Amino acid sequence: MKEFAYVRPADLAGAVEAHGGRPGSAYLAGGTNLVDLMKLGVAEPDTVVDVSRLLDNSVTRTEDGGVRIGAGVRNADLAAHPLVGRCPVVVQALASGASAQIRNMATTGGNLLQRTRCPYFQDTAKPCNKRRPGSGCGALDGITRDHAVLGHSPSCIATHPSDLAVALAALDAEVELLGPADRGNRTVPVGDFIRLPDDRPERDTLLEPGELLTAVLLPAGAFGVPSRYRKVRDRASYAFALVSAAAVLELSDGRVRRVALAFGGLAHRPWRARTAEELLLGEEPAPGVLRTAVEAELGRARPRPDNAFKVELARNLACEVLDGLVSASASARAT
Repeated sequence: MKEFAYVRPADLAGAVEAHGGRPGSAYLAGGTNLVDLMKLGVAEPDTVVDVSRLLDNSVTRTEDGGVRIGAGVRNADLAAHPLVGRCPVVVQALASGASAQIRNMATTGGNLLQRTRCPYFQDTAKPCNKRRPGSGCGALDGITRDHAVLGHSPSCIATHPSDLAVALAALDAEVELLGPADRGNRTVPVGDFIRLPDDRPERDTLLEPGELLTAVLLPAGAFGVPSRYRKVRDRASYAFALVSAAAVLELSDGRVRRVALAFGGLAHRPWRARTAEELLLGEEPAPGVLRTAVEAELGRARPRPDNAFKVELARNLACEVLDGLVSASASARAT
């Protein structure tokens, strides 16, 4: 591991100043991803700015009926928090991620900012545009079973590993960002915050140099409605998603009044299935209707020979999740 300077500021403003937006600076919170990458030689910061004691670790109601989740809240604590208990899709996504030990350390902010688990990114002997821009994408001529089928580019076919991000994208959650004094605070939808690779795969998110993710904002509409997260992986635990699906669905007079669907494991960011949602809104959600809408979304997929199975897997998983929510929504209205 490369030697680095370690800084522990007194407050968040001092942390942003210490980071300075320099390419060689990195923020440290739970460290469950950054430290691993430093050990592998993938991340080689000159300066590590420790914000683990500065980030908000509270979960509070907002004036509009939503919930603000501090970026320092541990995944295990968030999954068990009573305010989040009425949002099943978030609890289920958190519970399916990593091991209990890692969930006890990993933070909400770090979960969204974790980098891809693409083996070509993690192997410094391989070319990777994300790790070293302009060096090429080793995965393109390699094993791509775990890689993207949607939204990828000639520069990168990696996927985003977060379970929580998929659930948050389906809920229209936002992230709260703190920048340097001359830039201030801003909020960005989670679905836009994590980028597609295009020709800049080294840039995972819309974070500007030196910006710090300080909170996640869940809207009031995220609570008390039927929602669900399901994940398919190679083994029953401690594995990243081959495909995952997060959905929210409400019925009114037997027709879809509200629907949101997001996929994980298919793209460089959580993939919000806007085409499927538009086709379902206002329709009677019979199994054939659900299937047609999901297939229309996945018709945009561009799989490689060894990951084409993901398309069928995603279709079946999404239909199962949506069909379950149709039953749950009908039962909720009946009671």
